[in-house]
Amino acid sequence: MNESVTLHADGRTTLRMQRRLPHPPGKVWRAVTGPEHMAAWFPAEVSIDGDRIAYGFGPGGRITVNDPPRVFAHTWGDDELRWELAPDGDGTLLTFTHTFADRHGAASFAAGWHTCLAALHAHLDERPFPGTGDTARLHTARLHEDFIAILGLPSATVTDGGVRVERQLTRPAEDVWQRLGGPEATVGAPPPQPFTVPAAPPGPVSRIEAGKLLEYDTGGGTVRWELAAGTGHGARLVLTHAGQTATLDAWRVRVEELAASLL
Repeated sequence: MNESVTLHADGRTTLRMQRRLPHPPGKVWRAVTGPEHMAAWFPAEVSIDGDRIAYGFGPGGRITVNDPPRVFAHTWGDDELRWELAPDGDGTLLTFTHTFADRHGAASFAAGWHTCLAALHAHLDERPFPGTGDTARLHTARLHEDFIAILGLPSATVTDGGVRVERQLTRPAEDVWQRLGGPEATVGAPPPQPFTVPAAPPGPVSRIEAGKLLEYDTGGGTVRWELAAGTGHGARLVLTHAGQTATLDAWRVRVEELAASLL
């Protein structure tokens, strides 16, 4: 695999992936631009009308570059997708880039596109590609966690004098809430242990929104766990510890332990 991410000054992120495909550029071009071929590997149903693209759900897009058989670029809502093909011996070097605003979704995007590109390869080879199911979902979840490391995505930062951890997870919010012991949490009582770290002795829970949010004070600042919709099929966790920076590593490790347990 050959993947990297670039963070731009405007806050957007570009994911870059390269694959060598043992097929000539003309054949690969047809597979990455023709809706009848894209149906075998692209993550949405595609229809093209002039320079406009519809994806079957969500916002549409527009073709911004169409230079056969070298470069095909198009938007998908606010995101930008670019496919560059170069001859490589008797095959093709495909360079794919995806530019988007949600940096913390990069690993989900990478896992998803990795699977799509594998399906593209299978389509070009005219061989079957494994479908969906529990095994495929587990494989994608493991890929997601691998890409967190491969892409070097930081989850924990110091911001406004406190700690912020933002992490895309591989399971839905209700599963994460259960794993954290959220159903046992009660306002006025100590938070369940999975919501805590030894470096920040907790006070009583001050606020709960079942499946979504839990807050408590540590004496030095408020800890807030919040679960919301994320990229892929999992929840997005945002954890903050206001007024504290010394707990950065403790919270980073705690969230990584949680992510690993969800596999």
